[in-house]
Amino acid sequence: MVIRSVLRLASAFGLLASGLPAAAQVAHDGQLWINTTLFGGVDAFAYFAEIQPRFGDGISRLDQLILRPAVGWKINDQLTIYQGYAYVETAPLGQPPLTEDRSFQQLSWEVGEWQRVKISSRTRFEQRWQSNGRDVGFRIREQLRASYPLTMDEGGIAALGWTEAFFALNDTDWGARAGFDRARTFIGLEIPFAGKSAVEIGYINQTVNAPGTRGEMDHIVSLNLFVRQ
Repeated sequence: MVIRSVLRLASAFGLLASGLPAAAQVAHDGQLWINTTLFGGVDAFAYFAEIQPRFGDGISRLDQLILRPAVGWKINDQLTIYQGYAYVETAPLGQPPLTEDRSFQQLSWEVGEWQRVKISSRTRFEQRWQSNGRDVGFRIREQLRASYPLTMDEGGIAALGWTEAFFALNDTDWGARAGFDRARTFIGLEIPFAGKSAVEIGYINQTVNAPGTRGEMDHIVSLNLFVRQ
């Protein structure tokens, strides 16, 4: 039932996007992102592995696939650092497909709790190589996340929200331009199961600063499975 509802909502976003007037200054699209991430570790050693297919163009086709593993070290209960790699396949509409290799360093920080609101931060520095150019693109991403329990029981359903800003640090021959790249904002629910694992379901609004275009806004139904060992 949940999956069916997600797909109906995603389809509605796609129809809404396709019906917007051409005079609008921003190109809109309805999308569906499905993510599965496995977290684990032993003592101070930590790791995660992620697979994420993204369906765009009104959820009519798979236009991006991301595979993203990383290994890390827990500095303490609040701070973990990671070194990771991402392989990205993208199939832009009407353009040749391309691939991207990314190395990234990540700092995950459990900031704390205030008035039952849990706050965390994720800072990621990426080095990007794309198949349609030779330059290395450098990008920094900062995400701030907050969750609030909707029940008095420990480990119950929680309201969840986060926002993430992306900034490119240099120009590249494959199209990156220094400055603001994109912003994502999520609102939804965190539903725990099987101990520390959880499903997160909700809506992402993504604003993209696409050089040489009128800009893009994506309306995304997001379904995430986080399995924690």
